[in-house]
Parts: sequence; structure tokens; C-alpha cells
Amino acid sequence: MMDSDAIYLSLKLAAWTLMLLLPIGVWAARQLLNAGYLKPFLEAALALPLVLPPTVLGYYLLVGLGGKTIFGIPLVFSFTGILIASLIVNLPFAIQPIQRAFEAINPEIIEAAQVSGLSKWQTFRLIELPLAWRGITSAAVLTFAHTLGEFGVILMVGGAIPGETKTVSISIYDKVQSFDASGAGALSLILLSTSLIAIALSYGVLGSHASHAKNWRG
Repeated sequence: MMDSDAIYLSLKLAAWTLMLLLPIGVWAARQLLNAGYLKPFLEAALALPLVLPPTVLGYYLLVGLGGKTIFGIPLVFSFTGILIASLIVNLPFAIQPIQRAFEAINPEIIEAAQVSGLSKWQTFRLIELPLAWRGITSAAVLTFAHTLGEFGVILMVGGAIPGETKTVSISIYDKVQSFDASGAGALSLILLSTSLIAIALSYGVLGSHASHAKNWRG
């Protein structure tokens, strides 16, 4: 049996995570360029979700969010709670590709823009953001795809409440536990197909952009 509520919830969580985290990723990635001696420590802190076991991160989030509310809404075992967890877990996926894209920009281009009279904001908006477009696109795809498949942290913080915190990955786990192989297989195929399509579109867009840039230079 297809769990349409879990599919909708996963897509909703991925969309909200992407919408909220991408601007944060752009801002944080740009700030890291001028972080000085703090840069290695900040990068290490932001990369922790990549190396920490999901249960460890989920435990700390559960302890940190437990008993707290926002406008009367509890932060654990709620959509708000798993959204906060998703934002934290996906920080490295949203920041690192964009940071690498900013770092690849030739500093002479920035200097030329500023010498031409552009303000820092105008330089960022008109020069840096377009040049970092490939990194921003990669960050968006990675964040969306990773959110769809997140399991451990979401389960720890949100549990498995149908329609509220039970995402596709948790529904797959429940179906396996109840020996519903066909249901688990169908949901797994949807998750696999969605992630594959998202990444393929990303490669297609980036490849097309690189081809146009090569032709323009030629």
C-alpha cells in the first residue's frame, strides 16, 4: 500500500528545508571567505553532520529541543522539530558547494568590479552570485535529495507520527518491520527515482551551462 501522506510530508519537508537553508548557505559560504584564523574551526563545526552518527546528532537535538515550544507548538515530535533538525543536518550540503564556487572566483574580477565603482552589494549581486551559480545549483540539489532520504535524525526528533513526522524513509522502515516488502519496495523506488531525477537535472543544467560558457569563450 502506497503511503501518500509520507510522500507528501517528505516533499514538504524537502521544499521548506531548501527554501530556508539556501539563502543561509549563500550567506554563510560568503562569510567563510573572510573568516581568518577562525575559518578551519567554523568549517569543522559546519561539517560535523557529515561525520556524526545520526543517532548522536538526533540525541543532542532531542535534548536541546525537548520541552521547548514556538508559539505554543512543541519542537519535538512535530513538523517544526523535524524541520529544525533537517536544517541543521543539511548545513554542509548547502554551504560547502557554494563556498567552493565563491573560492573559485578570480579575485581580480572582484577588484575590477570595485575599481569600476560597484559597491560591495552590487559586486556580490551582479558578479559573484552569477559566477557561483553552479555551486548554488549543486547545493540546492544535494540539500533537496538528502532531505528526502534522511532517516536517523528525523526519527529521533520526530518519531513516526502519521501526517506529522512520518516521512518516506521512516515509512519504508515501518513497512520492512511489518514484512510489507511490496510497500517498502514501491516507496524505495519512488525515493530512488526522485533523487536520481533531481541529480540528473542538476548535471544536465550544469553541463549545458558549461557548454554555453565554452562556446562563448571560443
